[in-house]
Amino acid sequence: MRKCGNRPNQRESRPSLAPNKRVSWNRSLNTRGRSSISISSDVDHRAQLTQKEAKKKSKRAPPNRRIPLPPPRYEKEKEYFREVDAVELIEESPSPKNFVTWTEGVENDQLPLPHLSTRLGKWLASKKLDLSYGPSGSLSNIMENPVLHSDSSISTNEKTPERPKKLFSAVASLENRANTSTVNMNFIEGRACSQRTDLEIVAIADQSCVDIEEAIKRLSLSPQPALLHGDQRDPFASLLRVCNQSTSSRLIDVLTQCCDPGSIVKVGEGTYGEAFIAGATVCKVVPIDGDLRVNGEMQKRSAELLEEVLLSRTLNHLRGHAQNACTCFIETIDLKVCQGSYDATLIRAWEDWDTKHGSENDHPRDFPETQCYVVFVLAHGGKDLESFVLLNFDEARSLLVQVTAALAVAEAAYEFEHRDLHWGNILLSRKEGAVMPFTLEGRQMLVKTFGLSVSIIDFTLSRINTGEAIHFLDLSRDPELFEGPKGDRQAETYRKMREATEEYWEGSFPKTNVLWLQYLVDILLLKKSFKRASSDERELRTLKKRLSNYSSAKEAIFDPFFSSLLTDQEI
Repeated sequence: MRKCGNRPNQRESRPSLAPNKRVSWNRSLNTRGRSSISISSDVDHRAQLTQKEAKKKSKRAPPNRRIPLPPPRYEKEKEYFREVDAVELIEESPSPKNFVTWTEGVENDQLPLPHLSTRLGKWLASKKLDLSYGPSGSLSNIMENPVLHSDSSISTNEKTPERPKKLFSAVASLENRANTSTVNMNFIEGRACSQRTDLEIVAIADQSCVDIEEAIKRLSLSPQPALLHGDQRDPFASLLRVCNQSTSSRLIDVLTQCCDPGSIVKVGEGTYGEAFIAGATVCKVVPIDGDLRVNGEMQKRSAELLEEVLLSRTLNHLRGHAQNACTCFIETIDLKVCQGSYDATLIRAWEDWDTKHGSENDHPRDFPETQCYVVFVLAHGGKDLESFVLLNFDEARSLLVQVTAALAVAEAAYEFEHRDLHWGNILLSRKEGAVMPFTLEGRQMLVKTFGLSVSIIDFTLSRINTGEAIHFLDLSRDPELFEGPKGDRQAETYRKMREATEEYWEGSFPKTNVLWLQYLVDILLLKKSFKRASSDERELRTLKKRLSNYSSAKEAIFDPFFSSLLTDQEI
């Protein structure tokens, strides 16, 4: 090792190890910004630093060094959006001009209220006017939104979504718009309600109701058109207008138009009404809007009957429809709204039935003079399947093919689903004629009937799209319908419907028609006796299995089981 004292003094002549040039700005971060390394004396080191600082000052800033910019100014943009927001807020949800007075708690009855775009307005309207929108519970009955302007409108052939998510994607835009345009909802629901009477709030809600209904109508979810104009608060008045009446008729007057009063005979009954034969017609009498319970049940409301009336009239159009036509749905000859108590003639007919069959319904003498009814005047379709005696396998095949063809035609025309096609809702009679014509989506065909005539009745639970509105019954409001005994074919079919629809009853699910076709096959196998071979039973069981693969009656009608019963009609 060399000693320090013997070391020659070479500090002044020894060059610095510092680089001559500044480290590049593009070098990696582990070297960027480091200071030079020097081993010279302190004095020389300071001199070198002084020279370096002078050189740094004289040098220009590196080309990549960022020069600070003044803060951005968006005055033009802000002004533009202020103008846009001002216009949209005026169009969508105008606020009180002196809004500060409200926030400070100053009462001012002269200030205008914004539109009541909440469920509150509908609820108050129904409570104040004692309205019931019926079990349909369609979207426009339970929600209001700002106006959705659109030039599009649905036609008779327009289809509705099969799953809620498809529908609600469209509705979501309405809800989002409502959320962005509604001003201070707490103010509307709280202070405004405390300063206005219920009727005033209803009036405010009704100002935009027509426009709202039109917007929802374009989504094919509006209630019946009769409620959209003029009679919004009075379904009974709408019912009168649909039945072409200015005032109610007397019950006995309607029935005696068809026959002599002494010939009126009761032929059937149900939970919600009675059926009488009057001449060549059957009159179904349904009490409505009363406070008296009927057979332990609340009476139906006018809005509910209005849907069934419109549905019955729509199915009547299938008798002369160009593209989709059939005659298997019972013909509705007339519809009337009546008022008053049961006439003595009807009381006698009811008691005669009770003596022979033992009625399960309450005696109609309890109805007051103020009681109202809807009377369906229908063609006489014969006996129901439960009591009708089938003769052979051909008649059983005829029953199935006619019901399937009728459902297929109604599906194609109106997205129809019966949803309650048990053996009490199929009427049978024998008539002359070996074939029945029908048209499915323009294709004209003939069905072999073997002299059997089929009429489908009772559309209380049915669902239909008229092109202007969807009429349906929200079966989720009747949970007892699905609580029937296990193994019972009818009860099981209701539960299968619930699975198929996922309880979205306003949607289109033609699979429900197929479920009832499978039910009918079970009825023929298990409940009906007729001349048949073991091979015939195998055919029925095989048909039932294949029906599981079909999603609609339109598909099922072309099953091999029906191929020998269908022929194309020569034009």
